[in-house]
Amino acid sequence: MPIKLENVGIAVRDLDAAIAFFTDLGLSVVGRDTVSGEWTDTAVGLDGNHARVAMLETPAGDGRLELFEYLHPDAIETAPTLPNEIGMHRVAFSVDDLDEALAIAARHGCHPLRGVATYRDAYRLTYVRGPSGIIVMLAEELGKS
Repeated sequence: MPIKLENVGIAVRDLDAAIAFFTDLGLSVVGRDTVSGEWTDTAVGLDGNHARVAMLETPAGDGRLELFEYLHPDAIETAPTLPNEIGMHRVAFSVDDLDEALAIAARHGCHPLRGVATYRDAYRLTYVRGPSGIIVMLAEELGKS
């Protein structure tokens, strides 16, 4: 059976702030909507489901994020995910210039969890705490011509 990853969905506290962060990093908004009704109650498994939604896409069109902000039921705040917790871990992006990506993230108040590391002289990478506590990995391939 063929399978294709459509998107990664992430609930956020502030949809506009999350969109600003990810579009500044280079993603594009390909759609926005407000969803509610029986179909979304059934699909999501929550009665009275009502959310603002945005679909973002990478420049090459090979990756999508679906961001959603719950209007009803109320969003439930949780402690930010730690890198070693079981479950949804992070979203990762390749960037051409890690320093530029970190400067963009910093303008949104998002900073590395610890610092920038080099993996086998192949990548410079770091995890930042993004909007709504999302862990975002940013990686720059070294030695690209």
